[in-house]
Amino acid sequence: MLSRVTLLTLGAVALTTGRAVRRDTADGFPNPNATQLEFIQDMADGTLSDAPPPPSLNESSIPIFQLINFNENFEVAFFTSLIKNITTDEPGFTLPAEKKDEILEILVTVLAQEQLHAIDASNVLKHFNATLVPEPCTYTFPGAIDINSSIALAATFTDVVLGTLQDAAEGLAINGDLGPIREVASIIGQEGQQSGFYRLLLNQKPSQKPFLTTNVGAFAWSALQQFVVSCPFNISEIEIPVFPSLQVNNATGGPAIAPRDQRLSFVANLTGSSEAEQFVNDTDPALFVTYFSGQLLPISVPVEDVEWFGEDSTQLRFEAEFPFEEKVLVGLTIAALTTSDNFTSYGEVVGATIAAPGLIEVADGELGWNLLSGEEL
Repeated sequence: MLSRVTLLTLGAVALTTGRAVRRDTADGFPNPNATQLEFIQDMADGTLSDAPPPPSLNESSIPIFQLINFNENFEVAFFTSLIKNITTDEPGFTLPAEKKDEILEILVTVLAQEQLHAIDASNVLKHFNATLVPEPCTYTFPGAIDINSSIALAATFTDVVLGTLQDAAEGLAINGDLGPIREVASIIGQEGQQSGFYRLLLNQKPSQKPFLTTNVGAFAWSALQQFVVSCPFNISEIEIPVFPSLQVNNATGGPAIAPRDQRLSFVANLTGSSEAEQFVNDTDPALFVTYFSGQLLPISVPVEDVEWFGEDSTQLRFEAEFPFEEKVLVGLTIAALTTSDNFTSYGEVVGATIAAPGLIEVADGELGWNLLSGEEL
């Protein structure tokens, strides 16, 4: 019997190279026929739900499923690229022989599961005649230069998804769309299982926090834009705001920082932002960094050491305190540059945001093994 990895390399997924990745597949994704869908479901160790769709869907819930669909398309492209790099032993992606097939077997299953998540969301949109059902885009994965950085990126965007799906479930409930919530909750659990696996690969405890960090749809949507090269549709048709970028600068060049109180450095590119115009060249602006961590209410601290630079002085460099000890900021923290503080809900933060999200990951120490090295537990 052919293994899943062998089936994949024989054409189940057409693998691509280079920084820009788009996915043209023999498995029919994102619109498989019945035979192709059966193949994907077999690879995923499960099927789409056979429950009937709800009788109606609030118009305000359409962007929720468009975001889910868009994100799942991105994840499918990412895992396609990662599997290709490991399969062909690209520089930096070579694994010990005894681990390579095991890791690929797991990633192929994850890929198929993400395909089903995307197909499920697109089916909802099609059923309710949404004007836009997002097709896969062409992507780039900056920073994913080897196996470890790729797994770290997967861990971070999975953490972001786990928070975003909380927001999706709440939004559906507010809109009166109770029917899809059970399915969204099941995806949260599945993504959580993925997160624990990636954390083990990175020598971290599989469970990150007692209550995982929440997020809002607009921050997830904005974060996804950094991976997009081009799309076969106008992304403005998805009615979710895109915020100017907020970069967290640290020595590692990624989101990981040390587990301690510290002052973080940020850069926001506010070019073209009408909301930021009133603050340009003000060296003491009434601006704040607002953090999401766990299920804590938003944590706001004032910006300090402000410096405007770039053409028309529309880029902003500044620092802000990171209260790790007091708030126990282990795991994912999401930062936004806001015009106010003292928020009582996560939704309030969106209306006061001028740049976001900045992604921060704090590890709580390393375990004594490395699953990617071939060492046994």
